[in-house]
Amino acid sequence: MSGESKPLTVGFVGAGQMATALAKGFLAAGTLSPTSIVACDVVPAAGQRFVEVTGGRLVTSSREVATESSVIFLAVKPQQMAAALADLRDVIRPDHLIVSIAAGVSLKTMAAGLSPEARLIRVMPNTPCLVGCGASAFSRGTNATSDDAALVQKLLSNVGLAVEVPEKLLDAVTGLSGSGPAYVYQIIEALSDGGVRMGLPRDTATKLAAQTVLGAAQMVLTTGQHPGPLKDAVTSPGGTTIAGLHELERGGLRGILMDAVEAATERARELDAKS
Repeated sequence: MSGESKPLTVGFVGAGQMATALAKGFLAAGTLSPTSIVACDVVPAAGQRFVEVTGGRLVTSSREVATESSVIFLAVKPQQMAAALADLRDVIRPDHLIVSIAAGVSLKTMAAGLSPEARLIRVMPNTPCLVGCGASAFSRGTNATSDDAALVQKLLSNVGLAVEVPEKLLDAVTGLSGSGPAYVYQIIEALSDGGVRMGLPRDTATKLAAQTVLGAAQMVLTTGQHPGPLKDAVTSPGGTTIAGLHELERGGLRGILMDAVEAATERARELDAKS
């Protein structure tokens, strides 16, 4: 981080699945060693699993996490955030970078709970982080530096894609990539159902459907092309693909998916307003 030569140490307040996945990614990338990671959790089983997976150290309180870390990930549930901030308020140092992955808790709320001077970054991850294929977006608070943002991007890139956006766009990120895995699971399930209807065994149909989605997504990311031309490359005149696409258009697939992103975004805005 800016102006520091000390080794990077990362702490997690909350040691659940997402925290464990992040720490595992940091270790796999060689960004951190187990001795550079510390965590606490009110659920003993979660803390024990964190230690088993990462080799990091488990401490008894968030205050101990703060004492032993330069970067603190707040990985608690949104309803637990107020208590977590209160516990940390008088032990946060100027050199601390606070990174929240709690949904619906604004930078303003965190600053009010900690300190107006705190260096804060808010992250919207998604569950494929658990398998190293996440799509995360983050927003920096007023006091977070460009070096802070670069560090968070580097850390999050260990478990997938990471992009910086203004905080006002995080609700849209929630509607798209935060909730998006659920939409894709339904698409995979539906494709598998179609394969079964046409005679394929269920396990074969599901594997083919999932791999098809994975491969198509990788084509978009690897080639950098717009999905339209990639779709056209599969679509021969009078062939099978155009027949299937016609049915998707008839059913309004694109409009339905757009509506899903909009509905999830609006719900995220409602939850943000309540917080």
